[in-house]
Amino acid sequence: MATAISLAFSLDPQSHHSYHHHFHHNTNFSSHKASIFTQKDPFPFLISSNSHTPNLIIPLSTSQSSSSSSSIETPLQTGKFLTNQELEKLEFLEKYRYFQELGSGVLWVRVMREEEMDVTVWLLAESFAESMLMPKGYVKFLAYLVKQYMIERRAMMPHTATLLGFYKENGEDSDLQLAGTVEVCFDKRGANANPPTPTPPKNSPYICNMTVEKLLRRRGIGWHLLKASEELISQMSSSREVYLHCRMIDTAPLNMYRKAGYTIVETDNLFILLTLQRRKHLMCKVLPESESPFEVDQSTSPIDT
Repeated sequence: MATAISLAFSLDPQSHHSYHHHFHHNTNFSSHKASIFTQKDPFPFLISSNSHTPNLIIPLSTSQSSSSSSSIETPLQTGKFLTNQELEKLEFLEKYRYFQELGSGVLWVRVMREEEMDVTVWLLAESFAESMLMPKGYVKFLAYLVKQYMIERRAMMPHTATLLGFYKENGEDSDLQLAGTVEVCFDKRGANANPPTPTPPKNSPYICNMTVEKLLRRRGIGWHLLKASEELISQMSSSREVYLHCRMIDTAPLNMYRKAGYTIVETDNLFILLTLQRRKHLMCKVLPESESPFEVDQSTSPIDT
C-alpha cells in the first residue's frame, strides 16, 4: 500500500497495508466505465458526522438539498487566494467522478468534501491503529493527529486532493457506504514537507494514505482507488512519473503494484531500522501520454530531486 501519512511525530510511514493483504487478484471486473464529468452521482448525499456508524450515508431530502445548495455547489473551497488556473483546477476536482462496476456491486470515486473529513479521519485512524497493532484506545489520539494533517493538506488544494470511494452492493435494499480513501499529490506545491524515505521527486505526482473499510476488502476497491488516482493525475499534472511507497515485508501490495505497472527505483538502507520503521521500496510508474485541459506551469516543470 502507499505510504502512511507523514506527520511531525514518528509513525511507521508504511503502516496501513491491510486491505492489500486481502486483495483478490482473480476478481473479475467489468470494463472501466468512469469518465470525467459524465458519470453522475447516484443521488445527492452527505456523510453524517454525528452518526455512530462512520460509513453511513444520509441522502438529502429536496428541502435539505435546496437549503444546502450553496455549500454543495462549491464544496471544495480552500479559504485562501487562488489564481485563475487554480480555480479552474479546483472546479475540475469538484466535478471529477470515477465509476466502476465490480462483481458484487458498484464503486463511485470523487474528491472529499469538507463535511466528510471527520469520517475520513476516523477511517484512516482505525486503519493505522490496526496495522500498527495499537490498542483501540489510541484511535482517538491518532484521529486528532490525522485531522490536523488533513486540514493542512486540504488547504493545499488543488495541488493535492483526497479521494473517497463509495460502494453500493448489488440489490435494491443495499446502502451506499464510504468504502475507502486515498491521497494524491499533483506537483511540487502540494508535496509533503517531510516525505517518507526513500524520498520521491517533489515535482512528481505521489500517491499515499490509501485504505479500505475493513468489511469491504477483497472486492478490488483498493485497486480502483489506485486507478482513479492515476486517471486524475493524468488530467491534473504535466508529469507522467507517479511515485508511491511500499514496505518490503508487504508482498501482496508489492505484487499488486507490479501488476499495475510500478517498478522499484530505490529501497531504504538498513539504517532506517534504527528509527523503528520498516524498510520501504520507492516505486514509480510512467503513465501514458494524455492531453491535460490545463496549461503547463513553467515555474514548476523541472524535476526537483
